[in-house]
Amino acid sequence: MGESAIKVWLFPGQQAGKPLTERSAKKVFEQALARSGVNKTIGIHSLRHSFATHLLESGVDSRYIQELLGHASSRTTERYTHVSLRNIQQIESLLDRLMRQEIEKKVELDGKGRIVEQPSAGDKLDRDLKPC
Repeated sequence: MGESAIKVWLFPGQQAGKPLTERSAKKVFEQALARSGVNKTIGIHSLRHSFATHLLESGVDSRYIQELLGHASSRTTERYTHVSLRNIQQIESLLDRLMRQEIEKKVELDGKGRIVEQPSAGDKLDRDLKPC
């Protein structure tokens, strides 16, 4: 789809039917960065990097991210997006999954995956032996 076919832009420029120029976008970014009080030297490209990282952390397949960013090679996307430690920690191995499934068969879990305290066998025995 060519630029002339697009009627409405997410970031419209000053000229009707035209997108915001790259130069104007950089200027707006630099002004917002100055007002934010962030004391890091970053450029507008960091928005692109953040977008890709958020997609990756949300579970979007890297092939879709590659397409959205317009990368010809998946290697470019892999280099561009970093894998967060949080996502690495969420990976469950086959052994971990099997162990979790066995535990879930034996104990009751609450909605957050925590074990609901079960009465011990001794508690049940005491209740059964007490006279009414």
